[in-house]
Amino acid sequence: MKLWQKIGKHFTRKTLIGVVIGGAGGYLYYYYVGCNSGSCPITSNPWASVLWGAIIGLIWTVK
Repeated sequence: MKLWQKIGKHFTRKTLIGVVIGGAGGYLYYYYVGCNSGSCPITSNPWASVLWGAIIGLIWTVK
């Protein structure tokens, strides 16, 4: 069995949509609420905010 087929079994459209929405939410949180001083490790970096948002979206859709 190919790797993509194994991944496809567990990674559904619902999961992909959750990750995308979570990532977008993470970016919006960075943009509107984020930390300007740089002392906040997650919200001062847009990549970290998107990553954490995507992880939350993934967890939310898997349950």
